[in-house]
Amino acid sequence: MASLQLKNIKKTYGNGITAVNDFNLDIEDKEFIIFVGPSGCGKSTTLRMIAGLEEITEGELYIGDKLMNDVAPKDRDIAMVFQNYALYPHMTVYDNMAFGLKLRKTPKAEIEKRVKEAARILEIEHLLDRKPKALSGEPKVFLMDEPLSNLDAKLRVQMRVEIAKLHQRLQATIIYVTHDQVEAMTLGTRIVVMKDGIIQQVDSPVVLYNEPQNLFVAGFIGSPQMNFIDAIPEKKGNDVWLNFHGQGVKLPAEKAQKLVDAGAIGKEVVLGIRPEDIHETEEALTKFPDDVITADVHVTELLGAEMHLYLSIEDVDLIATVNPRIKVKSGDRLKLAFDPSRIHVFDKETEQVITN
Repeated sequence: MASLQLKNIKKTYGNGITAVNDFNLDIEDKEFIIFVGPSGCGKSTTLRMIAGLEEITEGELYIGDKLMNDVAPKDRDIAMVFQNYALYPHMTVYDNMAFGLKLRKTPKAEIEKRVKEAARILEIEHLLDRKPKALSGEPKVFLMDEPLSNLDAKLRVQMRVEIAKLHQRLQATIIYVTHDQVEAMTLGTRIVVMKDGIIQQVDSPVVLYNEPQNLFVAGFIGSPQMNFIDAIPEKKGNDVWLNFHGQGVKLPAEKAQKLVDAGAIGKEVVLGIRPEDIHETEEALTKFPDDVITADVHVTELLGAEMHLYLSIEDVDLIATVNPRIKVKSGDRLKLAFDPSRIHVFDKETEQVITN
């Protein structure tokens, strides 16, 4: 198998638009790396540069210890899976490549044109009539570009499990592109979060979830997403409180000190708290008496094992994930406790984390 190195990779198109900028990443042998981000963030472009389907404008790509910038796609020892999952063994290479286009009812002439162009780029025109079993060799790197995006919800879950099993069985290096952060969290050994062609954070799913480095990552990873409230830190004796709309929550000593050290006292910051870290139980209200807020309930959403409460504090919307047996309805005013150990604070101007 193989490790990969992407050094200062940049992709600029002829119209001057930069799709990927200063992309640096070391991928270890047998890793399952996920590129995740919203549409247009540069994740598929990066994957295509690794595959050799897009030219690298600047920077260096190594697979193993070999520089790959000018190596033809067929000689990179990689396999790329596009938006249809794996290869159908009963179909020819041509039919496998054409399958997704046929599903979209693309005209036959257009299908032939696109498949032959892709085959020409990959230099596999001579293999189009073969079945997958007749293709020799096992690639060092598997590239997957949103392979599950056309599947229904139930099948997506099943296929996530199958891809995880495939990685364990092959012990291969896999680079996987998705805009679905649930796929990213469940599959990746590490996740590369991208925005506007720039890496925002690279970490394990657990670290990304618990220790986001900026507002974008905090909001993108997690479903429902993290709640954000503009707040003003105030020092009262040795304590630091975050005040918003006539209410406030007290930070633990370690988090409080980080705000003091950052010079954030009296300046507007962004408080972040995940829906599952907002509690309605008497136990939580008693345990965190300095972190209790009052909010208005607008919508309740029962999901079986849990309930989402859609709340507001004046003009600030919040979501809390609570026990589904709670007796609550639209129009209620509810006391809720923030778990202070799970409060995140971000700089309002730079959007960088002050404390997790």
